[in-house]
Amino acid sequence: MTRPIPKNEEIPLNPKEIIVSKTDPQGVITYANDVFIRVCGYSEQELVGSPHNIVRHPDMPRIAFKLMWDTIKQGKNFRAVVKNLAKDGRFYWVVTDFEPLYDAKSGKIIQHTAYRMPAPRKAIAQMTPIYKKLCEIEKVSGMEGSLAYLNGFFAANNTNYSDFIDRLVKDSSGPMLKIFSFLKKMFKK
Repeated sequence: MTRPIPKNEEIPLNPKEIIVSKTDPQGVITYANDVFIRVCGYSEQELVGSPHNIVRHPDMPRIAFKLMWDTIKQGKNFRAVVKNLAKDGRFYWVVTDFEPLYDAKSGKIIQHTAYRMPAPRKAIAQMTPIYKKLCEIEKVSGMEGSLAYLNGFFAANNTNYSDFIDRLVKDSSGPMLKIFSFLKKMFKK
């Protein structure tokens, strides 16, 4: 499938809607809710069976996804501020919570569910220059260079990725997180 050419046009997201997708342990989409289908512009048939990076925007550094996969493969939840690319080239910013599902007998991860809400403007404003710098570093030094930069950034700020994102999102959208948590619970039923 040909990757869309990014446009400088943002897709407005409804804060009362939750975008949901499920993947197998390798990141292949097994489910997409109607909101995800509508926002990203791909049909259900195009999404299911495709790797989730079908919506990866080139402004996102690869290290962000490496951190995500390293964390969720350990069975830990992960939250990220992500810029995604729609089929028509427009973009949308989300806060994504990833949660693993385990096989009751083997204890192995059998599925990852991603719940997304609109990213707060403050979070976008803070993450955009960080992601831009990481992408620039990756062009020259690969993911090793961007990881070193990121580790230095977090050390200088006495934090880590998870705590930094949690604090950023909570500071920006406290009431929205309560709604998001409620919607996640409703979706799980």
